[in-house]
Amino acid sequence: MSANPADRASEQKETHRTATQDSLLLREVLQNINAQSCPKTYNFHMHTNCSDGKLTPAELMAQAVEIGLQGMAITDHHNIQGYRKAKQWMEDWRWHNPSSWSRKRQAKGKGSSVKSLPKLWAGVEITSSLADTDVHILGYAFKPSDKGMAPYLQGAAPKGTDRQADRVIQAIQAAGGIAILAHPVRYRTDEITLIRAAARLGIDGVETYYAYDNPKVWRPSPVKTERVQALAAEHRLLSSCGTDTHGTVLTKRL
Repeated sequence: MSANPADRASEQKETHRTATQDSLLLREVLQNINAQSCPKTYNFHMHTNCSDGKLTPAELMAQAVEIGLQGMAITDHHNIQGYRKAKQWMEDWRWHNPSSWSRKRQAKGKGSSVKSLPKLWAGVEITSSLADTDVHILGYAFKPSDKGMAPYLQGAAPKGTDRQADRVIQAIQAAGGIAILAHPVRYRTDEITLIRAAARLGIDGVETYYAYDNPKVWRPSPVKTERVQALAAEHRLLSSCGTDTHGTVLTKRL
């Protein structure tokens, strides 16, 4: 990522040329994320039993609807099977709830508890090498059929040059998606080094709001969140949020 404003503007134009409509919409959402967004409104970091989570995609989606999520992404490791199964679950749900949208429109502003589907973006979590450290990079709203994403959707961590952070970020963005550095304060290398290195490579954002201490009632860890917020602002990066659910409850990590 260039520090020169003119170069940065050019990079942003290039990003928007390859972006999908889904990623443009998600970019708008991420520009307005705050500490209260997760876990009841948005959740962009969740796992199913298609990788190392305990929930089936159907169970996860049922909880998402019950919670009332407006937008979400399933980020299984190195595969999108959970995302595909969730999309099929949503099709089935629409079939069985054909009037849900019209009832929601009629009830808007009246305090109705009518359930509706959240916006589901494509997502994946990829093990990558950044500043000589293994990190996780989240990819969102990419085109799953894009050939450049193939090395990262095989069910196992990439190897060799495919594992390098610059390659991962470029692949996600070339597929029209958004690349986010996951939980930047969880690695053996400090978040300052990692976020600056990722920013130089043109990453889109960081997972700013994250519950590092896994509290019973989810909330982003205050001090660590403030540090990441400052770094995101310094490098003009988007902020994301997520519970990183691996257990049976979407509002917790474990």
